[in-house]
Amino acid sequence: MDSAAIDRFEAGRGRLASLAYRLLGSAADAEDAVQDAFLRWQAADRERVEVPEAWLTKVVTNLCLDRLRSAQVRHERAAGAWLPEPLLEGDPMLGPADTFEQRESVSLAVLTLLERLSPAERAVYVLREAFSYSHAEIAGILDITESASQQHVHRARIRVAAERRRGGEADPASARRVVEEFLAAATSGRTERLVALLTDDVTAVSDGAGLGKRLLRYKTRERVASYVRAGFKPTPAKRRLAGGSPAIHIALVNGSPAVLAVVDDRVVGAVAFEVSDGKVASLRGIAAADRLARLNEAWRQHEPDAPVISAW
Repeated sequence: MDSAAIDRFEAGRGRLASLAYRLLGSAADAEDAVQDAFLRWQAADRERVEVPEAWLTKVVTNLCLDRLRSAQVRHERAAGAWLPEPLLEGDPMLGPADTFEQRESVSLAVLTLLERLSPAERAVYVLREAFSYSHAEIAGILDITESASQQHVHRARIRVAAERRRGGEADPASARRVVEEFLAAATSGRTERLVALLTDDVTAVSDGAGLGKRLLRYKTRERVASYVRAGFKPTPAKRRLAGGSPAIHIALVNGSPAVLAVVDDRVVGAVAFEVSDGKVASLRGIAAADRLARLNEAWRQHEPDAPVISAW
């Protein structure tokens, strides 16, 4: 392959990776899809490719759809042990963030909701909401009619909106203050204040540090508060599992505030928050090492703020 063809592909690699991440919810799988697209680009009769960006977008989208439709992936995700892979703020794989729709489409909350859509609905939703493709362009990418594209995105928007039931975008500074207050209540034993900081329909999901086969799910303010109090209470066993006494940082993950537990410059756990109207609406606890691999790479190159707790 000549250098011009390689340069053309590399110029669009970031956009393709961001598209694949939104479709798959996994940075590792997104990288695999983009690499597979590169191999197809390498083997293609490139002189017959009129618009390389459109050709590559179609290839990556369909590679992702093939994976979403595979029996293995359906089994993995239906088994109840799947969460989106969190990404640290500034990661290029997060992609475009100019509009509220683009930022929301990469939030952990929406990536989780997209699992409930059909692969076609998910693809149309991502292409339309995050990348502003026209229905004519989407029809060409997915080999469907414009009418079908419109129907898919309409159904997807209704389902996402029905599940979200949230207000508008939370101000980052205000959301951080809520999380700081929440962390203070969780680590001090102020259970009443902790409950007061939760919305009536709050939910919490945890991967249980990857030790179990299924996710742990909690509903009601009292149950979530109990889970949080237990989770944020330091014990010798937890420190052994973490490999030391973590420092606790607050950072942005997929556009939302998150609490990160860090031992020797290694993130060993993350709790991502969704804040709505000054309260915590959902929490996602992630500690399985494979889900934190890319976040850890970014963290090692990151200049973090001072920890809110220096030794937990």
